[in-house]
Amino acid sequence: MKKIYFIVVILILIVSTTITKKSTKEIDNKIYITKENLRLLKDNYEYVLLDYNYLSSPEKLMEYQSQFFEDDLNPINIENSKIITFKKNNLTIKNYLENKNE
Repeated sequence: MKKIYFIVVILILIVSTTITKKSTKEIDNKIYITKENLRLLKDNYEYVLLDYNYLSSPEKLMEYQSQFFEDDLNPINIENSKIITFKKNNLTIKNYLENKNE
C-alpha cells in the first residue's frame, strides 16, 4: 500500500513539474516577443525622431528653400489662413485662428 502512495505522489510531482515548466516556457516566450517588439519600436522611434529633428530644423528648412524653391516661397500671415471642411454636401470655411481657440 505504501508503494502505491509513493508512486502516486511521484507521478503527481512529475506531472505538476511538467505543467509548471511548460507554463514558464510560454511566459518566457511571450516576454521575449514583447521585448523584441519594444526594441523594434524603440529603434523605429529613434530613426523617426532623428529624421524629424534633422529635416525640420530651421537651418535645414532654409537650406531646402534656397536649394529647391529659390524665390517661390513667400511668408504668409496666419490671420489670413482659412480651414475648408467638406461634410456630405456642405462646404464650411473658417478662419484658422477661430478653430484653434475652440
